[in-house]
Amino acid sequence: MASILAPDGLGPTVCVGEILVEIVATTVGDGFLEAQPLVGPFASGAPAIFISQCGRLGGKAAMVGAVGDDDFGRVNTDRLKRDGVDVSAISIDPDYPTGSAFVRYRKDGSRDFVYNIATSAAARFGWSELVGNLIDRSGHLHVMGSALSVPSARAVIDRAVDIVKARGGTLSVDPNLRKELKLDEDTERRFSRLVAAADLLLPSGEELERAAGVEGEAEAIRRLFEIGVKEIVLKRGADGATYFGSQGDRIDARAFVVQEVDPTGAGDCFGGAYLTCRRLGMSPQQALTYASAAGARNVTVLGPMEGAGTRQELDAFIASTERRP
Repeated sequence: MASILAPDGLGPTVCVGEILVEIVATTVGDGFLEAQPLVGPFASGAPAIFISQCGRLGGKAAMVGAVGDDDFGRVNTDRLKRDGVDVSAISIDPDYPTGSAFVRYRKDGSRDFVYNIATSAAARFGWSELVGNLIDRSGHLHVMGSALSVPSARAVIDRAVDIVKARGGTLSVDPNLRKELKLDEDTERRFSRLVAAADLLLPSGEELERAAGVEGEAEAIRRLFEIGVKEIVLKRGADGATYFGSQGDRIDARAFVVQEVDPTGAGDCFGGAYLTCRRLGMSPQQALTYASAAGARNVTVLGPMEGAGTRQELDAFIASTERRP
């Protein structure tokens, strides 16, 4: 089955958005109201995790964002470069620190986040000559819903969508809407426009219905194809994932059985792997297998992108890891 996404040869997949360090509480409980041990910093930010996995899997990949002129920023840029990501459009802010996210897990597995994005370098970038040069040669734009809470990212995304589409490129959207990141009415409208323009949508759980604006999985799928989405991959966590094609075809993929250490970043690694495989010409079935492996492998390691796998590592993981019935 031919990919509906622009081929990797057209130019890199570009992600625009927040670049953070993540610092994780080693105790389980609610929030950060008491002193406790922490571990980190880990390179993070949903767009950065996604593009890291793209690069590690062998796809052309690039990132637009900003970090501070500090060790936290260097943790991120060094990691992305090692993963094969073009960092030429990541700006270094001399005045503001790199963004951060403190994370603590609750007993039920859910998470509490304390973010510093709005008053950090993560929110202080915009269109520049370097950004323009990158977008002019890109083949695909990937947008995370979390980036829409950052005004500077919104402005770059608005401009980049038209340029990428005009040169035959494609767009993917991962709703990735955290409860801590509130979207105003204007941003909600922008999100709706992006969904309608998306060639590929990568929602998790109830994000599918939110993106469609209707209730019920089947009705949401129907509505999304009706407004112009061409391919949908629904991430179901431990229940696997499902591909939906616009012609009514469906593929269900079983999840791999792993011991979960840190679920943060699993969906981003899944999406980065799926997108890259499709842009490299793989079928939905092949792409789903690699994506499921990428998400599962990532949760076995502490840190939001520390388990992101190369093609060789994912092949070994697939060959040695059982899948759920």
